[in-house]
Amino acid sequence: MKTSRLARTLCCLVLVLGMRPVWSANDTPVELQMIAHEALDGDPGAQLLYGLAYLNGREGLKPDAKKAVYWLRRSARIGNAYAQLTLGNCYAEGRGVEKDPQQAVLWWHKAAEKDNPKAQYRVGKAHLEGDGVSKNPERAVYWITRSAEQGNKDAQYLLGKMYYEGYNVPYEKEAARSWLSRAAGQAHSGAINLLAVINGMVDTTTKVYQQSAKVLADKAEKGDPQAEYELGLRYESGAWDVNRDNKKALLWITKAANAGNRIAMKTLADIYQHGDLGLQADPGKAAEWEKRASQRPPAQ
Repeated sequence: MKTSRLARTLCCLVLVLGMRPVWSANDTPVELQMIAHEALDGDPGAQLLYGLAYLNGREGLKPDAKKAVYWLRRSARIGNAYAQLTLGNCYAEGRGVEKDPQQAVLWWHKAAEKDNPKAQYRVGKAHLEGDGVSKNPERAVYWITRSAEQGNKDAQYLLGKMYYEGYNVPYEKEAARSWLSRAAGQAHSGAINLLAVINGMVDTTTKVYQQSAKVLADKAEKGDPQAEYELGLRYESGAWDVNRDNKKALLWITKAANAGNRIAMKTLADIYQHGDLGLQADPGKAAEWEKRASQRPPAQ
């Protein structure tokens, strides 16, 4: 089937400009009609554009998620990877269709197999969290790594964080620093914050990590800020003889931060910024902890 020059050109624009339909103010509704004609004629690129136009309310169209899903599905069925990714997102969000995590993963997986990095990241996170698919640490690491290798900054950040925490991968500080540096180079705020934490670690941190959970807990109970922070990280990752527990992780990291541990403050800023440990994202608290971490300690 031949694709019109218009549809091919617009598809190229979608690829170059972040996969979003972009029309200038000089474009006319006639061009949208031509896209619609190509979509009806079976062109997957035009179907994607038409679906995105309905999804985002572009070119004079009223947003209509159900119609968007109709066109996205037609494109996805033919094999368009970005349509598959977007259709998966619609199922994940319940946008235009009933929310269905399993269907979301199904469509993301199709796109991931076509090397779409955003879909690979989504599939990896789904396996990591057991959302729409059974938990599978090996598959999670596989897909997140593939996405990170293609430059997806969210995947790079998550992979770096996993290496830093020893979560489903061996604890490797250099690997963590490497992936976080790549994400930070793309202005990922979480990666920038966590990289600052890692680079600020002192040698005694390693010694604290090597202590048993009981010894570390005893020190934390006595108010040692470094022990409080390290104990919180253990509960966050479920490493070094403790079970993963988000509430205890937040408790001990907060104690350490309130006791003046600047690394704990930066960690809390990152937690609140991204809504980690089961919390709702809270930019206000994130900014508050970031500010406290940047303040100079009082003169002794």
